[in-house]
Amino acid sequence: MSDYVKELTDKDFDAAISKGVTLVDFWAPWCGPCRMQGPIIDQVAQQTQGKAKVAKVNIDTAPVLAAQHGVQSIPTMIVFKDGKPLKQFVGVRSGEDLINAIDQAQN
Repeated sequence: MSDYVKELTDKDFDAAISKGVTLVDFWAPWCGPCRMQGPIIDQVAQQTQGKAKVAKVNIDTAPVLAAQHGVQSIPTMIVFKDGKPLKQFVGVRSGEDLINAIDQAQN
């Protein structure tokens, strides 16, 4: 995980997504596709620095949080704006897909 990506827990999740645009990657360390998605998430975080926050939630340590957001398969990425989910992706996605969703959320 890069310096641009914040690891969120049950305790800080709501505050972290409450303002602005946030991309959250729900993942687990044992998940192969999640490990493939990781470098893409890092790249997106670097490219969107200043206009969106990028965070990860480990579903093994925050299962209630994952359940609250309807995460049934991982990786699942959700774009939030001011605490409200706008777009959800399931499975490995390109950086371009994620950046486009972030750009759309800002409009």
